[in-house]
Amino acid sequence: MYGLLCESLHDFIKESYGDDVWKLVRERADVRLHSFVTHQVYSESVIPRIAKAASGVTGTPYNELMNSWGVYFLGFVGKYGYDRILKVLGRHVRDFVNGLDNLHEYLRFSYPKVQPPTFFCQEESATGVTLHYRSKRKGYLHYAMGQLRQMGKQFYDTDIHVEVLSEQMVGDYSHVTMRLNFDNSAYRYIMKEDEEEQEILPITSDFFFEVFPFNIVFRQDMVVHNVGSGLATVFPDLDGKKINDAFLLARPLVEFTWNMIISHPNNLFEIMSKEPVKRERNLHNRVQSKTYLSIEMDSLDGRCLRLKGQMRYMPEWESIIFLGTPVMESLSAMFKTGLYINDLSMHDSSRDLVLAGTQQSEELKRALIQEQKKSSKLEESMKMLDYEMKKTDDLLYRMIPKPVAKRLRKGEPAVNTCEVFPDVTILFSDVVGFTRICSHITPMQVVSMLNTMYTLFDTLSEKHRVFKVETIGDAYMVVAGAPEKTKYHAHNICDMALDMVRSIDHLKDPSNGNNIQIRVGIHSGMVVAGVVGHKMPRYGLHGDTVHTASAMESNGKEMHIQLSSATYEHLKGSHFIFERRGTITIKGNVEIETYWLKGKRDKDGNAQAACPQFETHTISKAISKATIAGPEATGDDEGLVFPLVAGEDEDDVKSIRSHRIKMEISGHSLEESMEECRVEEMSVHKSHYKDALQDSLQDAHLELDSPESDGRDSIMESRASSCDSRCSKSAMCSVS
Repeated sequence: MYGLLCESLHDFIKESYGDDVWKLVRERADVRLHSFVTHQVYSESVIPRIAKAASGVTGTPYNELMNSWGVYFLGFVGKYGYDRILKVLGRHVRDFVNGLDNLHEYLRFSYPKVQPPTFFCQEESATGVTLHYRSKRKGYLHYAMGQLRQMGKQFYDTDIHVEVLSEQMVGDYSHVTMRLNFDNSAYRYIMKEDEEEQEILPITSDFFFEVFPFNIVFRQDMVVHNVGSGLATVFPDLDGKKINDAFLLARPLVEFTWNMIISHPNNLFEIMSKEPVKRERNLHNRVQSKTYLSIEMDSLDGRCLRLKGQMRYMPEWESIIFLGTPVMESLSAMFKTGLYINDLSMHDSSRDLVLAGTQQSEELKRALIQEQKKSSKLEESMKMLDYEMKKTDDLLYRMIPKPVAKRLRKGEPAVNTCEVFPDVTILFSDVVGFTRICSHITPMQVVSMLNTMYTLFDTLSEKHRVFKVETIGDAYMVVAGAPEKTKYHAHNICDMALDMVRSIDHLKDPSNGNNIQIRVGIHSGMVVAGVVGHKMPRYGLHGDTVHTASAMESNGKEMHIQLSSATYEHLKGSHFIFERRGTITIKGNVEIETYWLKGKRDKDGNAQAACPQFETHTISKAISKATIAGPEATGDDEGLVFPLVAGEDEDDVKSIRSHRIKMEISGHSLEESMEECRVEEMSVHKSHYKDALQDSLQDAHLELDSPESDGRDSIMESRASSCDSRCSKSAMCSVS
């Protein structure tokens, strides 16, 4: 299968359905090539795989897809100039159809290994013709039908209706009989001319045979009665043998019998000798004799003689004469078969065709080599482009959901991506005492601490299939139920919250070496989600549900998960364990009933505190690769403690958060407040700092990697079955 067909199918799919569909088709068809070389030979399975994959991806029936491709192909070959050949194949539609079997012969110099189907006509009338189509390839019938219809419209302005009469397997090839119905008024004119008597000039058989030196005359019993002079030089014993014993019929794809030959008067016949040609030795030329010895070792098929020409019935002789010429792909092929230029007829263009074909073949080989080099470079460039595009897509899909990003790529306004989600669950978390921690460490240490924590939370978000919305300072926000809707949004968020509380116990406060503590708040309700604006687009959530979820977190306690009654209603009858907190007042003097999420029951119904913890070494790996930076745990630092947020009222919590946000916004005030700590840190030797930090983190099973460790490589591997001892001692009850 030449690349011309593969390339046309590739272009047809891209132009008809788009680049994205072609990528899916290529992946499903397991085609790794991005493009095809026109004159390169590919596997016969490539096109069927692509066509079946395209049918599955687009939902277009296979036969309809092949028919459309056939219509497209006639326009596609125009860019290579082959439409000029099609235009001159015949004056009328009947001429084109009758000469259709010979079309591929005109392209044999450019495509020497082509394996064309066979076409022959019968039962021609003024309303159409019966066309027989035979091919060793299966599944191309509707492709050929599409070409026939388009041929009539494009070159003859004639509508051709194709009707399939029969389809069957004959041996290893498919035989289809179809009726082409069209205005065939030219048939009447041709028949009228044949009826008129014309004066015929006499000619002797000897002169006729001299003009065609490769002719073969045989009768109904298939016995050869005359052989041309050129053919007799290589097959001196052919006279008197049956032609079908000495030759194989390569084209058309029919049986080599008298009746089949008589019924195909308009077809070009190609025969090949069964036995290799025995080249004569030239005793006067030693070089030729040596060459003959090497030729004997070549393949037999390379020395078999191929002849192509027309079979004509001669009623006066009651015989069929084959008017053939040798098929020579190159001068070396001629030498192998024992022929010379002077053996060919001088009255036609046989000699010119052999010489011209050899020159064109060499030029074509050089052009093919150059084209293959260009194709190889293009293939490498396309692979690199695919790799870079994948990296870009991965980065984009981390910031914006994939369905939304695709809509923006198509040019849709950002506001059109906004969608109402009637029921989602939102989680907020923040670090207890974050302002105090920031006042005792450098900004880079703050960033390292947050990176470690967020890397851990990001891994949990992927595990529980929730979408990370954003991070503001120490605040972490995720949502379930948007952009992918699910009825288990509350369950996913609660699983996420339990894992967050349990896993944060392995992170240390870089200012004093104690465990970091967080607050978590959860609420469910309706939101509007989408991308707004043009610069730095972000997927955001809007609505009162967001504010309520934030209030659940800000009014919570350290290492506790507070959820609203709306979320609680979604979880009734589940395995989660709750404790009723009571009614609290949030912003706007709104009273809301809340619950503490204490844990979850296992499959056997046994209560588990918090959640199944992760493997210690897995958490250590994730944390160490994120690289926590902090000052050494000195005796003075050990005296620092977290403020007990649980003992503060709502106004105190808001005051602390307001002060923290002001310090985050004002970089100058933050630097002044931490200058003393920074000077102290710089005075500590780097190696001593690293050893001290390792000692302080040893009890927490933290593995400190080198400063060059990449936090992006961290990933949580598994969960252990044990529960947090602190939470297991707390009172737990199931609220019905």
